[in-house]
Amino acid sequence: MSNNQLLYVKFFLRTTKKSPEMGMVYLRISYNTKRVDFTFNHRVKVSSWDSKNDLVKSSEKDYLRINRAITSARTKILGIYERLRYEEKLITPEILKKLYLGNKEESKTLLYLMDYHNESQASVLSYGTLKNYFTTQKYLAKYLNNVKRVDDIYLQDLNYQFITEFDAYLRNYKPLDHHKPLTNNGIMKHLERLRKVTSMAVRLEWLEKDPFEKYKFSFTKVDREYLTEKELDILKNRTFSIERLQYVKDLFVFSCYAGLSYIDVQQLKQDNLILGIDGEYWIQTVRQKTEMVVNIPILPVALGIINKYKDHPRAIHNGTVFPKLSNQKLNSYLKEVADICGIKKVLTFHIARHTFATTVTLSNGVPIETVSKVLGHSNLSTTMIYARVLKNKISEDMNTLKATLQEKESKPIKRKKYNT
Repeated sequence: MSNNQLLYVKFFLRTTKKSPEMGMVYLRISYNTKRVDFTFNHRVKVSSWDSKNDLVKSSEKDYLRINRAITSARTKILGIYERLRYEEKLITPEILKKLYLGNKEESKTLLYLMDYHNESQASVLSYGTLKNYFTTQKYLAKYLNNVKRVDDIYLQDLNYQFITEFDAYLRNYKPLDHHKPLTNNGIMKHLERLRKVTSMAVRLEWLEKDPFEKYKFSFTKVDREYLTEKELDILKNRTFSIERLQYVKDLFVFSCYAGLSYIDVQQLKQDNLILGIDGEYWIQTVRQKTEMVVNIPILPVALGIINKYKDHPRAIHNGTVFPKLSNQKLNSYLKEVADICGIKKVLTFHIARHTFATTVTLSNGVPIETVSKVLGHSNLSTTMIYARVLKNKISEDMNTLKATLQEKESKPIKRKKYNT
């Protein structure tokens, strides 16, 4: 509180239901019964906030830095107020706020924008996609805290330099847990998500210029991992005495012959199994990621696995074809399966979908247009990443060519006889 009779400068915390233990510091300017509140762009633990003195307790990690910022802000506002009084100009809380911020929009900050995007798109994007935006936001918050030494940044301060420095931060980021460092393509995905969010800000007129205007994305071409026919046969024919390993093996093999992603397999219900136009059973479902309707004829191996688990108590309880299992546990158990089977590749559930596209369908002559429809891709270019030419296919084709050439060479050349 200032000593001036008419002007009050107050700092306080606001929390959310999502994180009640943390609060965003807000600044309140009150003048002649009117007031205005706006974010101060610092997050503080509720337990570390001294509401009596509008300061952070010494138990907080960066209490000195935040307290200096609070003192500086209060001094600046009082200085602006005294200048306006001296110049006999109009004084309102809005004018004081505007002059203090330097015309920066109220609460239009980067993390505010991320929150706005995630909340407004919650019913539009799938949970899996939205979860990736939360991860990008987590890296942004770490970058702001560790590099910029702030809790947030105004949108107007976003520029090419910020983007390139955030790029560099991600490349040098060393996880403290079991996670691997980010790959180039992983970094590009985070920056792509950030660009989609800043583009939203431009459309909302919260941001005048796209900070990515001169930034060039650089993806590294990577071959999608998949199982060869030999590896798939080893896995398919292996049985496990441990129930959890047998189940994840069956689920993985099912996806190798059905082409469904983890989330689509887990949400598969008996109603999705229908009789097709050929009198055989088909899977008819909607891909969660793209919302594309897919119709998949069920191959014999996949049908056998469906029948194996149709009476499983947990599947019946959930109303699904298969018992539920988290993606994290599934991928963890798959690594055990790969080790036991002698498969050197890092097995994840998504490799099953790649195996379906490459080893099961395309390498057996299924047209790429058909594979695209079965995979539920919205355009053919997405499917083209699977259209690799396998070594065994090259060998088969070249052997066919050799046989053709040898046959031609073994035939005697018939010469025409001319009458003289």
